[in-house]
Amino acid sequence: MSEAPAAGRGRRRALALFLLVATLVFAGLAVWQVERRSEKLALIARVEARIHAEPVAPPPPAAWPSITRSGDEYRRVHVTGRYLAYPGTPVKAVTERGPGYWLLAPLETDAGFTVYVNRGFVPALPPEAAHAPRGPVTVTGLLRMTEPGGGFLRSNDPAAGRWYSRDVAAMASAAGLANVAPYFVDAFEVTPPEPDGPVTGLTVVRFANNHLVYVLTWAALAVMSLALLVRLRRFG
Repeated sequence: MSEAPAAGRGRRRALALFLLVATLVFAGLAVWQVERRSEKLALIARVEARIHAEPVAPPPPAAWPSITRSGDEYRRVHVTGRYLAYPGTPVKAVTERGPGYWLLAPLETDAGFTVYVNRGFVPALPPEAAHAPRGPVTVTGLLRMTEPGGGFLRSNDPAAGRWYSRDVAAMASAAGLANVAPYFVDAFEVTPPEPDGPVTGLTVVRFANNHLVYVLTWAALAVMSLALLVRLRRFG
């Protein structure tokens, strides 16, 4: 006769322990999302400041090992040099103007290193005979980190000339270039201007920030678990 009540008490203790653990886990996840939200808001503020700051020279080779996505991407830079290849390597793209290509061309800078410049968007491939600008050019744009591997669920195929991401290391290797920066520059202003050139200024600066939703979700689950625990303890 005493086994049934004992078994019932055991089940209630197990359920109470489960609810206690669930409450702590959900509360911890809510706190973690609060921290993540603070970090994301700080990142957005930093990027906004970089985009609207005065342009600076791009990082030289000595600084390349310390470049990070969080610390350097979207920094506003300007660089002067001469294009080594033209019109550039076409990379599949989908923009607000529809599908097409980014044209990434290597620029030999006056500082002695090479950096790929995303000259902009074209809806169709330009003719092979397109000529490079005469003399030096100055490009102002945003520093972007390389995109290794591929994109659009496809891998880059350098041998076939098919590019789905802006992988500057692979492009440099395919072109036989050395001393190439591990980043590229998204151009939005070029001097001298190219009236018939690619469309610049299409860089998308957008960060998903759904952390507040996650905070509220985990917090609600924590409150529900705690309420069930209190009810179990009170009426159990």
